[in-house]
Amino acid sequence: MIDFSSFKNSSVLVTGSTGLIGKALVHHLSSQRAKIYACCRSSEKFKACFHGSDNIIPVYGDICNLDISSLDVDYIVHAAGTTTSKDFVDKPVETIRTAVGGTLNILDQCKDKKLKGFVYISSMEAFGVTPADNRDIRENDLGYIDVMNVRSSYSESKRLCENLCASYASEYGVPAKVIRLAQTVGPGVSYTDNRVTVQFARSVIEGKDIVLKTEGKTKRPILYIDDAVSAILTVLEKGKPGECYTAANPDTFCTIRETAETIIRDIAHDKIKLVFDLDPNAGYAPDICLNLNVDKLKVLGWEPKVGLVESYRRLIESLNNAK
Repeated sequence: MIDFSSFKNSSVLVTGSTGLIGKALVHHLSSQRAKIYACCRSSEKFKACFHGSDNIIPVYGDICNLDISSLDVDYIVHAAGTTTSKDFVDKPVETIRTAVGGTLNILDQCKDKKLKGFVYISSMEAFGVTPADNRDIRENDLGYIDVMNVRSSYSESKRLCENLCASYASEYGVPAKVIRLAQTVGPGVSYTDNRVTVQFARSVIEGKDIVLKTEGKTKRPILYIDDAVSAILTVLEKGKPGECYTAANPDTFCTIRETAETIIRDIAHDKIKLVFDLDPNAGYAPDICLNLNVDKLKVLGWEPKVGLVESYRRLIESLNNAK
């Protein structure tokens, strides 16, 4: 059970509040009667996500010019950004502008605020391509990113935003910290979402074969949504400004192919199978091996709780109920 008591009666601003991470954070904090400013672009999405919660206040606008200067808040979680792989390739300029422009805009308005904490939600993609030998990957073990590949618009902008957090912490005293999340799984996504995790879940629900467009060699852990929320709140409260923390469940470290095979065996009970429809021009990220070490976050008292199979069971149940 996550302990939210330290955030009770505080005020928290969450950008990207209608996304998977933002929405889960808002709902968890709302349960503690925190006053939440939920930043998003769409009033329709806000109403769909948070209807009937009187302690959740909408703040509408594009993250690159959103005005939060007049808001009196204790904490900020900056989760806004492009999250669709197709957009990283088709709209790389917009991907960079949203990440860097939005983060600059929010951090600049924090210079004169007396915040207790600020967390930027980064991604395991910021690690880049690291040695494929299963070695522990810690926060400073950054690998190669091809800056001339437009798909790198996402990972490279994540790195720059992390540096912005460190820079604002150093130069202006903003209590900005960074958390790099592993692939996050769990309720809160739409049935039609195109993330690979949701594709796997839909295949089980519909009794269809799991189709991989790559060989599925990328090897990385996942993170259940509740574990992601507890990690973010741990860093928000206890993390050191100017520092980066990794959140993942090391017990789930396996390849995408192995993930699919586990789901087919343990959840679908071999009623579906794994097939390959390789598409080398789809713009997917290069194969990586990220055996993410989370010792730095564990020192703050955090532990992941939900494993691979249970994460997918809960995701499948939520998507079934939402159909």
